[in-house]
This record gives sequence, C-alpha cells and structure tokens, in this order.
Amino acid sequence: MGSHVTTPLLDVAYDQSGEPDGTPVVLLHGFPYDVRAYDDVAGSLAAAGARVLVPYLRGFGGTRFLAADTLRSGQQAALAQDLLDFLDALDIDRAVVAGYDWGGRAACIAAALWPDRVRGLVSVDGYNVQLIAHSGEPTRPEWERTYWYQYYFHGERGRRGLERNRDELCELLWRTWSPTWAGAAEAFRASAASLHNPDFVDVVIHSYRHRFGLADGDPRYDRLEELIAAAPRIGVPTVVLEGDADGIGGPGAAEDREYFTGPYEHRVLPGVGHNAPQEAPEAFADAVRSLW
Repeated sequence: MGSHVTTPLLDVAYDQSGEPDGTPVVLLHGFPYDVRAYDDVAGSLAAAGARVLVPYLRGFGGTRFLAADTLRSGQQAALAQDLLDFLDALDIDRAVVAGYDWGGRAACIAAALWPDRVRGLVSVDGYNVQLIAHSGEPTRPEWERTYWYQYYFHGERGRRGLERNRDELCELLWRTWSPTWAGAAEAFRASAASLHNPDFVDVVIHSYRHRFGLADGDPRYDRLEELIAAAPRIGVPTVVLEGDADGIGGPGAAEDREYFTGPYEHRVLPGVGHNAPQEAPEAFADAVRSLW
C-alpha cells in the first residue's frame, strides 16, 4: 500500500505492508532501481509478521523535496539522514534496516552512527560507506571499466545523456550489472517510471560527483560527513550478502570484515548479480528474518 510521510526536507513516498505492531523492517533500494525490487521480499516478511516499510529514496518515485531551494544532494550523509528522519517521522524507535547500493550505504551509516535505532543490518556487498578521501586512488583496470557510468556523470555530456536517454541508459545498467538475470529487462519496465522524478538527474549527478570530491556537499551535512570520514565501525548484528555474479567490479565483501565488530554472518548468493533482493528474494528475506 502506498503512503506518504513528511520529514524535515522531504515528502517521502513509501510502500507498507504487514502487521502494524510487527517488527519494523525498512528496505532501501539503490540506483537506478526503486521499491519494486522488494515486492517479493516484502510479501515474505509481511507474511512472517513484520511491519515492512519500503521508501523511495530522494529523487525517485513519488518522493519530493519540500522546498525549491534545497540542494538536490545525493551525498551519502543525505541518504543516511533521510533514513533517520523517516524513522523519526513514523515514531519508530528501532528497526531492522536492509539495503543494497545507495540503500545499503544509508543502512550501513545508520547502523554505524545510530546503533540504538538499528536492531539489525542486512547489507549487500559489505561495508557500503564511501571513503571519499581515497576516491582518487585507481584500482584494477578490469574493475575500473565497470565504473564507466560514474566517470560519464562527471561531465555535462553525462548529465545530458542521463536526461535524454535515462530509460535506455538505466536499463543497460540493470542488464550489465546482473548478467545472469534473464528477467532484468522486463523487470526494469516496472521501475522505469520512478526514474522520471523531477529531481532524479540532479540527485544522481550530485551523488557521483560528490563521492569523487568533484562537487561540494550540502553544508547541513558537513558534521555528518566528518563522522563518516572516520570509517565508523558497525556493532549491530549484521548479515552481509554478496552475489557472485555482480557485474560491477570491486573487492569482495570479505575484505570489509574489519568494519563489523558485532555478530556477523557473510552469505554468498550463487549466480546473483547486483540487484540481490529482486534476483534472490527468499535469500534476502531469510537474512532479514534472522535479525529479529
């Protein structure tokens, strides 16, 4: 069921299901995805008695900024603060938070900085926190080539490409990031409308420039970014999921183990690409259920 709630900066659109008095679970999507990634996961968790909440991130779907002059920031601190504000707006003291890509970043930061608000964490691909001070360091060429879209967005040609060709570009990312998922192109059609949010392009471009130190952040998040830059450890119970067919290159989740100081489990998802909840919904739901 679609709902809305007002936070200090946003009118947040979200889907909700399950028992109103059940364990709160917040499921967070990434770029360029939306809440449809969690349809099967949410159904499974709701049937198990959870209160399931799936918000559209800033710049996606029906979520809107309240003021025209608010910077359309996509920086990691903004996503994390949005999650905390969402919990506050719904009077949720503690929740299991789960996410991948941008949503996994918000969930990891919330778990690290506000552990009293997080009952448990499911994070796809490990410690999803950007260490911006090191963003200028090159990595393996075979990994670098999979980041082409990030470098594309650094220039105005990339901004125009996202504006004019967003469906074609984003469907390409879906297919190449999940190379073993035969249903990627068909599933994309159900989420494509969410990418036509009026703030989508601004938020996305800011995100991929800020993380490389190419754009200033919103000053309201300066202190939060300082805390994030210290690479805070995560002490809440955590399940890390990792698809072994992810089309985005990078180090394995096991290399992030030092950032998790509490109860921890690492589960590999065979044949699963970047969009773990939509490609392996039961495995994702099982990880969430193990934390409440």
